[in-house]
Amino acid sequence: GATVRALEIAADGTLFSGATDATIRVWSDGEHVNTLMGNGGPVCELAIGKHDKLYSGSSDGTIRVWSLADGTHLSTLKG
Repeated sequence: GATVRALEIAADGTLFSGATDATIRVWSDGEHVNTLMGNGGPVCELAIGKHDKLYSGSSDGTIRVWSLADGTHLSTLKG
C-alpha cells in the first residue's frame, strides 16, 4: 500500500490524507468516502484555504486546487 505523507482536517472534521500513490483520500467519521486522483506524483503537502478549497502539493512540482464540496479538480498551478 501507499505511504501517507500529508494530512489535513477541515472545520467539519473531514480528514484528507495525501499519499505516495499520488492520491488524496477523503475520510468522514472514520469511513473512506472519496479518492481524489490527478496529482502527477506523490502528495507531499495538503492545505485548506479560503472559499472551500483544498490545495495539494506533489513531487511533480505542481499545486492542484480542489473543491472541498465535491472533490472536483479546479485548477493546477505550475512552477
